[in-house]
Amino acid sequence: MLEARHYSATGGTRDAGFALPSDYFDGTVNTAVLHQAIKTFLGNQRQGTASTKTRSHISGGNQKPWKQKGTGRARQGTTRAPHWRGGGVVFGPHPRDYRTGLPKKVRQLARKSALNARAREGALIVIDRLAFESPKTSAFAAILKQLGLTGQKVLVLTHGQNPQAWLSARNIPGIRIMPWSDAAPYDIIWSSSVLVEAGALAGGEVIEGTETTEETTAAAPAKRKASARAPKTSVGKAAPAKKAKAAAKTPARKTAATKAPVKKAATKAASRTSSETPKGGK
Repeated sequence: MLEARHYSATGGTRDAGFALPSDYFDGTVNTAVLHQAIKTFLGNQRQGTASTKTRSHISGGNQKPWKQKGTGRARQGTTRAPHWRGGGVVFGPHPRDYRTGLPKKVRQLARKSALNARAREGALIVIDRLAFESPKTSAFAAILKQLGLTGQKVLVLTHGQNPQAWLSARNIPGIRIMPWSDAAPYDIIWSSSVLVEAGALAGGEVIEGTETTEETTAAAPAKRKASARAPKTSVGKAAPAKKAKAAAKTPARKTAATKAPVKKAATKAASRTSSETPKGGK
């Protein structure tokens, strides 16, 4: 299990380290996938607006510079040929889209490899929630100085949106701040140190028995169990009611079935009496 240094929100050191969650930090770094993800990321940043003109896009050059024979010079057809000054460009760049995609699992593996690379180097630091009452660049700079990160390229990953911390750090050179879920593999490799809020590492634990800063992770399983039990009880109550309705309907169908033979017998008796009586009525 990988461990990281743990600091308070003001930059004070803690005696206990922070055990990184095994879901992200298992110590493996896939360099091939990481290289592919960074190459794709940089390629997607290209605008693709570079353009050159071929000889067909340049005006002029409709007349031969000189006659075909008799001058002793090489034959020429136009002054807009590629080997002439001011002529067209052969195989030059044209506007195109450089964007490429990666499968979801490849992106996840690349991000995981980048985090493991920084964790193995000891360049990943865990800090408590960066809570600022109002945006203050000097307060954020003081925290970086306390951690010994002044003048370095630091990636700050917050637990969800933290507008006050973002406004406090955006004017400091070499600092990138973003939510934990938005960090790309290139951002992690670009930085020399990664500063992560403890709340973003949901599965992490503080070593030596100290409590974690995120209480919602412990309350989440209880809510899931309660929500999972709720539909079962409702189904169990509704089942006897359906059976009672079905039982109440079945006798009515049977009585209706028993009345049918009585009606048939009455019609047969009436037909017999009508056939036995004479036509004259005597």
